[in-house]
Amino acid sequence: MESSRQVFSVDLLERYAAKGRGVITCMAAGNDVIVLGTSKGWVIRHDFGVGDSFDIDLSVGRPGEQSIHRVFVDPGGSHWIATVVGGGTSDTFYTHAKWAKPRILTRLKGLLVNTVAWNRQHITEAYTKEIILGTENGQLFEVSVEEKDKKEKYIKFLFELNELPEEFTGLQSVFVSYAERAVHFMELPGEIPNRQVHGFCELHFFIKQRRAIHFAWLSGAGIYHGGLNFAAHHSSPNGDQNFVENKALLDYSKCSEGVMVKPTSMAVSEYHFLLLIGNKVKVVNRINQQIVEELYFDQTSDSVSRGVLALCSDASAGLFYAYDQNSIFQVSVSDEGREMWKVYLDLKEYAAALANCRDALQRDQVYLVQAEDAFIGKDFLRAASFYAKINFALSFEEITLKFISIGEQDAVRTFLLRKLDNFSKDDKCQITMISTWVTELYLDKINRLLLEDDAISEHSSSEYQSIITEFRAFLSDCKDVLDEATTMKLLESYGRVDELVFFASLKEQHEIVVHHYIQLGEAKKALRVLQKPNVQAELQYKFAPDLIMLDAYETVESWMTKKDLNPRKLIPAMMRYSSEPHAKNSLTGNWNETHEVIKYLEYCVHRLQNEDPGIHNLLLSLYAKQDDESSLLRFLQCKFGKGQLNGPEFFYDPKYALRLCLKEKRMRACVHIYSMMSMHEEAVALALQVDPELAMAEADKVEDDEDLRKKLWLMVAKHVIEQEKGTKRENIRKAIAFLKETDGLLKIEDILPFFPDFALIDDFKEAICSSLEDYNEQIEKLKDEMNDATHGADNIRNDISALAQRYAVVKKDEACGVCGRKILNAADDYRMARTYTSVGSMAPFYVFPCGHSFHVNCLIAHVTKCSSEAQAEYILDLQKQLTLLGNEPSKEMNGGLTEEEPIASMTPGDKIRSQLDDAIASECPYCGDLMIREISLHFLEEKDESEAWDITPQNLSSQKSISLIA
Repeated sequence: MESSRQVFSVDLLERYAAKGRGVITCMAAGNDVIVLGTSKGWVIRHDFGVGDSFDIDLSVGRPGEQSIHRVFVDPGGSHWIATVVGGGTSDTFYTHAKWAKPRILTRLKGLLVNTVAWNRQHITEAYTKEIILGTENGQLFEVSVEEKDKKEKYIKFLFELNELPEEFTGLQSVFVSYAERAVHFMELPGEIPNRQVHGFCELHFFIKQRRAIHFAWLSGAGIYHGGLNFAAHHSSPNGDQNFVENKALLDYSKCSEGVMVKPTSMAVSEYHFLLLIGNKVKVVNRINQQIVEELYFDQTSDSVSRGVLALCSDASAGLFYAYDQNSIFQVSVSDEGREMWKVYLDLKEYAAALANCRDALQRDQVYLVQAEDAFIGKDFLRAASFYAKINFALSFEEITLKFISIGEQDAVRTFLLRKLDNFSKDDKCQITMISTWVTELYLDKINRLLLEDDAISEHSSSEYQSIITEFRAFLSDCKDVLDEATTMKLLESYGRVDELVFFASLKEQHEIVVHHYIQLGEAKKALRVLQKPNVQAELQYKFAPDLIMLDAYETVESWMTKKDLNPRKLIPAMMRYSSEPHAKNSLTGNWNETHEVIKYLEYCVHRLQNEDPGIHNLLLSLYAKQDDESSLLRFLQCKFGKGQLNGPEFFYDPKYALRLCLKEKRMRACVHIYSMMSMHEEAVALALQVDPELAMAEADKVEDDEDLRKKLWLMVAKHVIEQEKGTKRENIRKAIAFLKETDGLLKIEDILPFFPDFALIDDFKEAICSSLEDYNEQIEKLKDEMNDATHGADNIRNDISALAQRYAVVKKDEACGVCGRKILNAADDYRMARTYTSVGSMAPFYVFPCGHSFHVNCLIAHVTKCSSEAQAEYILDLQKQLTLLGNEPSKEMNGGLTEEEPIASMTPGDKIRSQLDDAIASECPYCGDLMIREISLHFLEEKDESEAWDITPQNLSSQKSISLIA
């Protein structure tokens, strides 16, 4: 395979790299550092990163001619190891980039080191960590060197090939000891190339991120190569673990036009082998084993004879080198993976080809080849999947027509489904159109399955069930991009009712779903839909009549779980159910079956405390239709508003209840309603038709109207007397017994008119005599009460006469209880005094039996101050009236009226003074209730309190000195 631009190129790096120290015998590279070994025992280090180099002579002190056998440098370019041979012996040296003098590894004296495995995971610039050395005689040693120690930490023998002594030609990064197990190996036929010249063969690894990815062994039979996967543990038949994958052997004949020419050296890149054959490098693709390039070297005339000696690689820098006796050549790599996708594609390794594609066009080519292969192989569904991934190579129309032309509808559907996955969210129009097309293809597929196999029912066909499941999953995924109206019309036109309901449920078209379940008689499924939180409450009311007819129990249970329902809107459904025969049977027949509407209404009334009159009226009407009147009576007696402040006792319409109960002949309920409406006469009259005992109870309910109560009892008595069918005497006896039940409210004379005119008085003799005795007793009691009243009146008159003659002795120096002045002093104001008993020029005053005395004005002022506002105004008004009437003459016979003088002869002033006496002098203000009420009053008024307690000092200069000495 040729490309327009070469991947590998050769440039001369250093013409005289040996610096006259002999000819180059070996070379190693790492991190832009090249270490050369010469035929005269010199080691030359070139650091192309910093442009520096230095030489070390390892032949010093050694007899005879010396030559460098092998050199090794670590991936970082800091550590290197060299083996020098000559004089029949050999020595191995270690040196560091910072050292001026190398250190000999004495334990390895006399051994030829052919390979070194560096610890790529843990090696640092200053410390090698554990490294493994392999010798020509099949021994392995572990060595560790730290730069600051200036010598090796240790050299430890690990392993030796005893069964088949052979030289080690290469090592991986980690060696596992096989001391207790037999050695297992694979032997390849043929001679090792260049063994006679260099004394070794080559084992190479491609290193990526410090790990070996694949290897290549330049063996006698060919290039044995494969991948390395240390994460996988593949066990061989003998129990060993094998990490090698995809093993292959590249025959040398493929590298030289069918002629068996063995390379003298090789190097390994990510995708290619670099094989040194003669004086040129052939680049062979590792994947398809094709020669892709040939590289030639610009050699000097003196080096052409021996040719290019070998190749080496710098894994850290991603470079390759070649060398002859004097020069170093650099082999550069430029994007060697750019055409690998074609290589893998030609080999039909599509996954690898896709992994190496750089852009969408390249991926399209891979998908196209995969699709065409599947199409040719008639794997149309697989082909459709790959066609769907193509973006540019073929148009959408070309691909769909390709399948439609051969009638592969399933492939078209698969292609469209995969194409939907590749669209972005912005392609809304394309997504909707393709989704609609897919829907129709699914429906067509379902119909074809049903037509192809009529003998198998649609529920028993596994393919049918599979496509139904797949179709429903598609509807679920595309519910937001499918046009709702178009999709529903499609589903309806194909007769797919179940899928129509399924899609309607996805789109939250709950009305369609519920209607479908009701048509199927699936009330529970319909109710589950209505129970969803996002379902409109209006649907509950719309479908309530149908649902309660289908399954009353489940419907009512569902209603009772929904707290936001308005029971009033469910009344039509409940009335329809209650009018059905099965509902009537539950009302009048087997009471083990609960009437569901009554259950819900009771829940609304008692649990939800619903106050809607319509709900209460409906419940009352259902109770009225029951044969047993107990529930109706309990309902009528229930006080629904008792938990509310001033709440009503009922919310139903009593007039409607009365009409209904009369219609259904629920007489006891009618009696209760009449009584509740205060229509006691009607209640008693109706109760007498049902049960006289009930009538008596109703008559007893009237307590605040004695006349009405008597009238009601008379109605009962009349009914009882008229209904008795026994002998006359027996009737009279029962009538007399009935009178006793009225607790004396009715007398014998009250019920006599109810008896027939021809009744003999002798039959009532006993009752009449008893009644007369009662009257006599009452007359005697009244006489005694009149005598007592007369005697009491006489006593009152005597007390009044005695009161008029009472007197009290007032001492000359008696002081007023309010103002403290003497009671007997002359009065300053005679205006009020004229309306009181004249006592010379003294002011009027009061003297109480307790001994306290008060001027009239002082007492009025004191009582007014301590009384309520209304009482104070009343007293002041009386005082004002007395003042105005001060000039009117009054009766002054000892300050009061005589026994013979009637009260009507009192003057207006006397009447007002009497009222004033009652208001202010009914009791001593210091010894009566007034003093007790004054306990709660403040000593000082609030406005004066702060000043009263103020202790601010006065002006001392104005105060007089008072002596306290008597």
